This record gives sequence, structure tokens and C-alpha cells, in this order.
Amino acid sequence: MVALRLQIRVSADVRIGHGKIQLLEGVDRYGSISAAARALGMSYRRGWELIDHMNTAFGRPVAVGTTGSTGGAELTDLGRDIVARWRLLEQKVSQIATDDVAYFDELLQDPSEQSS
Repeated sequence: MVALRLQIRVSADVRIGHGKIQLLEGVDRYGSISAAARALGMSYRRGWELIDHMNTAFGRPVAVGTTGSTGGAELTDLGRDIVARWRLLEQKVSQIATDDVAYFDELLQDPSEQSS
């Protein structure tokens, strides 16, 4: 099955894609970079690096550490805006590209399954 994957180049070194959006959503859901990274099968260090790259690329934090006895993290307004805008963009691109994706999917089907 053919699928379309969206990616935005934020800077020469940083791209935003499905994985980073999932990480941000995980931080929002779990209140922790560690828990969000773990849920995605990555190390805390990798999760922290990805958040740090986004913080640097946008020139301000997308997520910040929280204070308290257990610590944790939360998305900033910018982080929440990025996730919301990403999901909206995904919907728009999916709607626009539906026929084209179906076309490529049909091209890759087993010829015996294609109807004339």
C-alpha cells in the first residue's frame, strides 16, 4: 500500500515529521520526555535530543521542564500550536493527494488483481 509521509524542513539540520509530532504529543499526554520517548521505543537521551533540536530550530522552547518533586515536562503554547497545525496540514495534504496516492497504489498492485 502506498502512503504519503509529510516532512517539513525547519532548518538545515532540523526536520519535523510524524515521529517528532508523536514525541510532542507524548510529552503532552504523559507529562514527561522520558515516558513519551519510552512509549515510542526510543531512549530518553534521543527524545531529549529531538526536543532540544526543535527548541533550537524554533528559537524558543516547544517543551519545558516542570518543577516539583517528580519533575517532568510540558508543551509550551508553541509546542501545542505546532502539533495542532501539523495535524491540520496532514488532513489537508491527505485530502488533496487521495486520488494521486490511489493511482500509485493501483500501479503497484499485482497485475492479475487489476481490472481492465
